[in-house]
Parts: sequence; C-alpha cells; structure tokens
Amino acid sequence: MSFKREHRQETTIYLALWTLLFLAPVISLAVRTANTDIVFDWSEIFTVWKQFALFFVVFLIHNHLMAPMLIYGQRKKTYFLLVVIIMAIFQIYQCHHRPKPEERGPRHEMMVNDGPPPLPPPPLMEGGPRNDHMNGRPQDDGHPPVIMGQHDIIALIILVLMLGMNLGVKLYYKQRGDQKRLADLEKQNLEQQLEYLKYQINPHFLMNTLNNIHALVDIDPEKAKTTILELSKMMRFVLYEGNKQVVPLDREINFLQNYITLMKLRYTDKVQISVEVPETLPNREVPPLIFITFVENAFKHGVSYRQSSFIDIVVSVDDAKLTFSCTNSRIPKEEDKHDGVGLRNVKQRLDLIYEERYTLDIKDEPDRYTVILTILL
Repeated sequence: MSFKREHRQETTIYLALWTLLFLAPVISLAVRTANTDIVFDWSEIFTVWKQFALFFVVFLIHNHLMAPMLIYGQRKKTYFLLVVIIMAIFQIYQCHHRPKPEERGPRHEMMVNDGPPPLPPPPLMEGGPRNDHMNGRPQDDGHPPVIMGQHDIIALIILVLMLGMNLGVKLYYKQRGDQKRLADLEKQNLEQQLEYLKYQINPHFLMNTLNNIHALVDIDPEKAKTTILELSKMMRFVLYEGNKQVVPLDREINFLQNYITLMKLRYTDKVQISVEVPETLPNREVPPLIFITFVENAFKHGVSYRQSSFIDIVVSVDDAKLTFSCTNSRIPKEEDKHDGVGLRNVKQRLDLIYEERYTLDIKDEPDRYTVILTILL
C-alpha cells in the first residue's frame, strides 16, 4: 500500500540525515589530522556522539509518540504539553551533565564551541584574591551553573529546529498521502458509478421483480402494491444516494432490507432467509452500497430452487464498531467463484476509505460461505 511506501521513504530520510550527522565529526577530525600534526583521537568523537545521542533519543520519542498525536490524532494540547515537558527535562539534563572545565581538552573546546580560546587571567593583586569574573568566567566551584549558558541556549534552539523539521517531514508525507488517496478515491468513485448503473438498469433483476409483481396482482393486490413501493424505494436510494461518498447507516440498512424483501419473492420455503438488525441504529455514516455485493453474491451462489438452502445476515453496532456478517449455504456449481469483480471493488473501496480501520474475514468452507466485515466508524 502507498501508506507503507511513504512510511519507508520517511524513515529512509531520517536514517540518511542522522547517519550524515554522526559521520560529520569523524570526517571533520580526519581532515584536520591529515593536514596537521594532530593525532586522531576517538575519545573526542565519542564525546561529540554522546551529545548527539541525547538529541537522537529526543527525536525518536517525538517521531514515534508525540508527532503522531498532533498530525494524526489532532491532540494539540497534549502534544504541546509534552513538548514543554521534554524540553524542560532536556535542559535539566544539559545543566547537570555539562562537562567540567578540567574534563575538556583543547580540541574538545574547538569541536564543541568552535570559538577563540579564552583570554589569560589577570595577575593576582596584592591584598585580595583574583576575581575571575573580570575575565568573563564564573568562578568554578566544581558544580554546573544554575542559569542557562550560551551552549545551553544553542542546544535548545537546535532541539526546537529538530522537532520542527520532524513535524514538517511528517506533514509533507501526510498531505502527499492524503492527496494520492483522494485522487484514487475519485477514480474509484467513477468506476463505482458504473457499478451503480448496473443496479439502476439491471434488466435481469428488474425482469424478475416485475414478473413477481405481475403474478401478485391477481393473487394478492395489496402485497403487489407493497412490492412496487419497495422497488421504488430501492431505485430512489440508488439514484439519489448511490453517488455520495457516505450515507446514514440506517438508510443503507433499509436499502439492504428492501433488496432482500424483493428477492424473497423469487424463492419457495426451501430457502431460509434471516436478517438480524438492531431496532435502533446509531447516527453513523457508511459508504453507499457497501454491503449489497456480499448479499447479492449470497443469493447468486448460495440459493437453490431444488434443495434446501439458507442465508443468514447479521448487523451489529457496538460503540463505534460495526460488524456485518453474511453466511450462505454452498451450492456446488461449475466454476462457482464468489471473488468476482464486485467483491474486488468493495475491497478497494474499503482500503481507500478506511485504510487500517477495517477487517474483512472470508471463510470459504465446503458447505457454507461466510463474510465478516468489521468497520471502525
């Protein structure tokens, strides 16, 4: 899927950037040792890598835990609160793990601070101790300073830029993925409209339904009127709702029930058809005609005029999860395949609309065929 491909591309970018960052001090020291008498010292590299490692740990936490909260979950308050907390922890760690002056070598100062060496201290004056503050340096008592120094401010700025870069990359790939999915969905909608036309002008379905109504006119006129009304409701739904992206769940279920009611007219008592639907459905939305393909396949492949057969349809809604189940008997037929063009189109629509928020479980057994669709609404 495109989502996985975009995730791999994003990960590749991060790996490339961090690899270059960790190689930079090695290359820099190698160049300097090649032109001077300086000895290549891995301890200096490890000192710089230790500082880089702190940024890398913060990046991993932000990339995998914090950034998705803002970009995918829209949890802005939680995100900014965590940013403040992680920046505070970062700054406290910086202050309490700052190298002491006696632990810093001359070349470490050049690699970290990259500035001119400090001026020599003034000579001691008679009558009092030397004041190191005249040289611009605080008197070292072996403890890190309480307030932020220049190095801490620069590190904090780098941290903010790093987090911003991470958000920028994630937003770029999310927008690109959304645009691609939208384009695919529009293309799929055009193809789906052709499928809708099949329901609108399906001669076989209309012929059987009208023949059944014709037979009922003399036998049971009232039932014939009801059947015509059911057919009218179906055609109205297909014409006016079928080209929308989503429709209310109760309308989709009503369409399904109307379809089953009309199909029952074609079969005798040998065909047992049961439909279990909650009395009250929540105010949720689903793609139009998302269930009809499964039911149509059940009537096409699971019903026989000669022997006993059955179709069991169950719809349940638990909180924000909808479960649709359709089980039908298997009638042996030559080259009988459920997985036709209609079923593949349904899978593609579900992939585009719900991505990872649905499961489609198909059980193909010798005596029955079961489809269980679960959607996180």
